[in-house]
Amino acid sequence: MAKKTSKKKAAKPARKTTKKAAKNAGASGATSEAAMMAQWQSAMTPGPSHKRLDPLVGKFKAKTEFVMAPGVPPMVHEGTSDNRWVLGGRYLEQAYRGMAMGMPFEGIGYTGYDNPSKRYVGTWMDTFGTGVMNSVGVGRPTASKMNFVAEAFEPSGKKIVFDAIIAIKDRDHHSYEMWTKAPNGKRFRNMIVTYVRA
Repeated sequence: MAKKTSKKKAAKPARKTTKKAAKNAGASGATSEAAMMAQWQSAMTPGPSHKRLDPLVGKFKAKTEFVMAPGVPPMVHEGTSDNRWVLGGRYLEQAYRGMAMGMPFEGIGYTGYDNPSKRYVGTWMDTFGTGVMNSVGVGRPTASKMNFVAEAFEPSGKKIVFDAIIAIKDRDHHSYEMWTKAPNGKRFRNMIVTYVRA
């Protein structure tokens, strides 16, 4: 009888411990869910880094200077760029129209700021290809300058890497530069687009 009584007494604390653990688990689950929702809210809400792109919103006249190699005279093209916020101010959409190499040229790009990774991001598509150029911000961005590393594929299928720069002079003037490496390994600027508010 003493053994049976001992077993019953040992079982009661075990049941209480189980109930307490379940209660704590429920509270922890609720806390985790609240924390997760707070993270989502922070990740999805546009902030000051998005506002840095405000000077780029609007209609601009564009002038593009493009060179295939160092020392080669640039090809110059003109066009227009219509930029607007989309998806609730999360991404800046750029719609470009103009001429390039004697042919009509159109391009669409998106630039935004990824809150979780704390980096600017971008994509670009145009009528001179069927792929997408992807850009990721590097360094410390400021209100006047943002640096990116961009990757795309040449018509040959070779991947090419660019250093890209968005430079904002004021609300009416900004530019976009692309730098890459020549066959000898030296960096050169192969493109600059200057924008003036229309």
